Amino acid sequence: MSASGSPSTPINQGELTPFVEILRSDWSRLGNSTKQPLTESEISQIRGLGDFLDLTEVSEVYLPLSRFLNLYVTKHADIHKATSEFLGERAKPVPFIIGVAGSVAVGKSTVSRLLRELLSRWEGTPKVALVTTDGFLYPNKELEKRSIMDRKGFPESYDRLALIKFVSDIKSGKSQVSAPVYSHLTYDIIPGEQVVVESPDVLIIEGLNVLQAPGPDQEITLSDFFDFKIFVDAETQNISKWFLNRFHALRESAFTNPESYFHRYAEMPLEKALARATEIWETINLPNLTENILPTRSRATLVLKKGDNHRVESVLLRKL
Repeated sequence: MSASGSPSTPINQGELTPFVEILRSDWSRLGNSTKQPLTESEISQIRGLGDFLDLTEVSEVYLPLSRFLNLYVTKHADIHKATSEFLGERAKPVPFIIGVAGSVAVGKSTVSRLLRELLSRWEGTPKVALVTTDGFLYPNKELEKRSIMDRKGFPESYDRLALIKFVSDIKSGKSQVSAPVYSHLTYDIIPGEQVVVESPDVLIIEGLNVLQAPGPDQEITLSDFFDFKIFVDAETQNISKWFLNRFHALRESAFTNPESYFHRYAEMPLEKALARATEIWETINLPNLTENILPTRSRATLVLKKGDNHRVESVLLRKL
């Protein structure tokens, strides 16, 4: 399998690529000198539904990545301090911000939770926060008012200004910054509920479109505040399979809750429910992936390329 991703949107154009590919076997050796900090029990709590993650995957892929990120954080702090001294200012701690992007069902939430745990165990980054952009989706009532409920997850379904202000306040060193909370059970923003982020060493922002470039009427975009950008990638046919598998698993678990927004799928015949899931994928998630998410892959600092079993097969690292 090539490192170019989906054939319809290749990263590599002959030799014209901003990335160097590192095969898993080579990448894994970069973490050999580091002790595994997580247990199987902890990993099982981090693993998302339908995703794959075990001790070997953590040791060979994510432990080297966390060490690599830790080096970036340390150097970033040194550069910030040197710049402040040059300008004659008092150096104020500024969080290192990591953006994690990728399709629905590709496993980016698992990657984000895992990196939070690993980074918090490295010296110099004990305080790591994780915020998903789901909290900045417009409430369902507003989406319905704008007639874009069927485009939930597309760029226009987010309160972009609120999201940028949140990250800007974090980056400016504000001691406490709040973000709205999203419920996957009710499929909506929880009114009045907030998550408070207090001066983290590292902030991970996870979401579908977090690496998007500015639009024609925008001077600034969310990714302008990121110090490191990760894209979780896989072939489109694999993501489609994972989406349907996850839907099936959710139908047997979370959807059985009468309070679930998707409870109706737990009550309808399996064949009909899976047909509806396929329709959702083909009319909503696949167009969003093709039109908005995949085009941002080339803006990443690092791409995790997964094979058909959710295991990372290679790492694409942007050339310096």
